[in-house]
Amino acid sequence: MPVTETDILAVGAIRRRQATRRRIVLAILAILVLAAFATTLMAGKSFVPPLEVIQILLGADMGGANFTVGTLRLPRAVLSVVAGLSFGLGGAAFQTLLRNPLASPDIIGISSSASAAAVFAIVVLSLDGAGVAFFAVTASLVVAGFIFVLSFRRSGFGARLILTGIGVAAICQSIIYYVLSRAPVWDAAEALRWLTGSVNGAAWGQIGPAALVLVIAGSVLLSRARALENLRLGEDTAAALGERVNLSRVLIIMAAVALIAFATAAAGPVAFVAFLSGPIATRLVGHYGSALIPSALTGALLVLVADFAGQYLLGARFPVGVVTGALGAPYLIYLIVVSNRAEKT
Repeated sequence: MPVTETDILAVGAIRRRQATRRRIVLAILAILVLAAFATTLMAGKSFVPPLEVIQILLGADMGGANFTVGTLRLPRAVLSVVAGLSFGLGGAAFQTLLRNPLASPDIIGISSSASAAAVFAIVVLSLDGAGVAFFAVTASLVVAGFIFVLSFRRSGFGARLILTGIGVAAICQSIIYYVLSRAPVWDAAEALRWLTGSVNGAAWGQIGPAALVLVIAGSVLLSRARALENLRLGEDTAAALGERVNLSRVLIIMAAVALIAFATAAAGPVAFVAFLSGPIATRLVGHYGSALIPSALTGALLVLVADFAGQYLLGARFPVGVVTGALGAPYLIYLIVVSNRAEKT
């Protein structure tokens, strides 16, 4: 059946509506992130007026409020944003590349390997701070390379990577449980605090490396956004469109792993942020255009809101990972049920 001018106009109108919806949703997400960031700086056990917060950020001396905002709240809020953006970007990259909403770093072994290395560093080597971060980042990169090599074939790459990652994640969880079972009480408690995922006690030394990697690896991912969308159509289709499939795949995975590794080293494995951000962002903006920026903003918003809720809205103080875990587990079950129904129909 020939394509008519009416069909072309209809398709153009649909694309314009999708693009308008995307711009509106992105603007709303950005405003919500800024609002959550500002609320984190202003509200808490004591309220600091917006004008005072601005003056403190500009360097004015406001007495005790300088310590409250500049030392306690500002690093925590910045780390929440950096970690949320990193988890959102990295998770969306994996899910888009592998064409599977379950292909999250939480599930395919990237976060688990960082956690196992960090627990080993805390309990066995008695390290803290930069030492733990170094072990977590190194383990994530090494394990990701191992998973990639085992999964690399001309076809079926995504399914093999997910299955291999799930197996590696199970091994890493076993290592974590074994080390914790042999650990002294104090070291075990310290390791469990790290495993929960938290931005408590955030320091600029933690934030700097993660922020630098966010800028570099995030730029790489955004520069490969079109390649990522082509790969979502399938490897053969991407190659037919002129995409260098293997090169793009390697660059995207390396950048995504670096984002997840450094964010995990800074804030711990904050549960399900990388898993939730992509699907939520896709539901908001639709399937028009890349999911990377919407997912990054969604991740930042999730971490900011979850941390604030865990500190002040739930009757007791909970680390951010507890709140995101409570949100993510039901969504994972829902996603599995929906996938099963789709396969049966």
